[in-house]
Amino acid sequence: MSVWSGRAKRLGPTLKAMLCIGLPVPLILWPLVGLVGSILAGLGYGLFTPLVATFEAIREEHENKFVDCILSGTWSTVKGSFTVVRDVTDTCFHSYFSLMDDLREQQPKNGSPLDIKLLQLPGSFLVGLLGVIVDVPMILLIALWKSPYMLFKGWHRLLHDLIGREGPFLETVCVPFAGLAIVLWPLVVIAAVLSAFVSSFFLSFYAAVVVYQESSIKLGLAYVVSAIALFDEYTNDFLYMREGSCFPRPKYRSQSMPLSETLSRRYSLGKDGSYGRSGSISPGNKTPGPLRTKSLKKNIQEMKAVQMWEHLFESSERNGRILVEENVIKISDIEEWNHTAKCKILSVGLPAYSILQNLICSAKFDSAGFMFTDGTEITAINRTEDRLFEWFFEPLMIIKEQIRAEQLQESEELYLSKLVLLSGFPDRMKAWQNGGIPPADDVRRAELEALSRRLRGIAGSISIMPTFRRRFQLVVKNLHPVAVERVSSSVHSRESIAESNISEGGSKSRNRIGRLFSQKSGGRKEHTSDITRQEINRYNDEGI
Repeated sequence: MSVWSGRAKRLGPTLKAMLCIGLPVPLILWPLVGLVGSILAGLGYGLFTPLVATFEAIREEHENKFVDCILSGTWSTVKGSFTVVRDVTDTCFHSYFSLMDDLREQQPKNGSPLDIKLLQLPGSFLVGLLGVIVDVPMILLIALWKSPYMLFKGWHRLLHDLIGREGPFLETVCVPFAGLAIVLWPLVVIAAVLSAFVSSFFLSFYAAVVVYQESSIKLGLAYVVSAIALFDEYTNDFLYMREGSCFPRPKYRSQSMPLSETLSRRYSLGKDGSYGRSGSISPGNKTPGPLRTKSLKKNIQEMKAVQMWEHLFESSERNGRILVEENVIKISDIEEWNHTAKCKILSVGLPAYSILQNLICSAKFDSAGFMFTDGTEITAINRTEDRLFEWFFEPLMIIKEQIRAEQLQESEELYLSKLVLLSGFPDRMKAWQNGGIPPADDVRRAELEALSRRLRGIAGSISIMPTFRRRFQLVVKNLHPVAVERVSSSVHSRESIAESNISEGGSKSRNRIGRLFSQKSGGRKEHTSDITRQEINRYNDEGI
């Protein structure tokens, strides 16, 4: 890491020195953290994955649900564990280095590298330490004070569902597992208290960040007081207790920030005790949507993140086949990706190109969400609630609206496709004659270039994800035979053309020699022999 941080142009010299000094600490702690994390992740995965698979088996129609509940999640969990190991390996050996390469290649914003101010560090550290001393005990006391309420309210809701056969007790086979949830609910409360205690260190030490950002110790001390009120208000919101907090909440930012939105909950214990999710707020609607209860029947209606990734990779493979047949993606690109996985045309350009085609399709059909070229549509109703997916979904919706507002012509769409796929390769952009013409207006061209950079940036962020390499490798594997077949067919056609030319030339020469030997013998023989000799020499010179 020190090698990449030392070469990074975006980081200033002071920040590079601080990173090099503090680097031994995470290197020493990393083996311990990796060991403990692997044990906990293995235990959690081995325990909860078969449990979830059991509920999945209950939803499906089987003749013997009891046997299916026992068998489901056994072999699939074993295969899934190997998949997890593969993804972790890709993270360590590919995603990490790709992220460091991007950091090294990024240019500093506004011409000035990112650096730290040494004079503000002592004050920031002292205020952060004071925040830990004051806020951690107070947050722990608040969590302990509200834990009985969470315990009895959770029991009340679970027993209510048991009597009314709702929620997790909807299916008869689920009753034993839901009964186990009633027994283990105190452990959930204890885990919530422990997580509140652990998170309190980060929440309280954030006062150091406030002091550094605002260049004011006074505002940092105000955050120390406000952190208690923030946590109290958040827990009240989660448990649907009374709104607000009894603790003071002074202003700790020189400019107002939407803290209520950044700290708004996604999952809460509803007034009726049910687990609900606060509705998402669309850009054009400031009113939150209705609460949706988390039941087994409701979850079936939602499109899973795995299905969305499958559609994305299917679209990439479909567009990749077309581009390979058009000789835009060459077999050298595929072989380069197989050996080093650093071919930008495949790893970044092809996903960005596929996303662009889907966005253009969504804009043309006035889709309310994101429409794939195969007709599958993702909207605010059926999209997954995965936070990682939302990081990409919202920017794509903004780009879709920009494409719709621009009202691109067909030549501009094709030119944008060139930019997205082959950015950084001007020779290959010129060689690809797809009908895309750069706009004559410089402003219009700059807008298209900005769209291409944003799309490639989103595709680059997706390519760093650990699951991307494993899934995209199957796409490249399926494209390789298509590229080999195209190369062999082109070679075949060239050989056949060459053979036809050779056979044509040979037949003409043989006809000339035949005419010479079929001439009448007589007359001036010496003159005839001279002509024959000249024709034979010409025949030899042609190399037939």
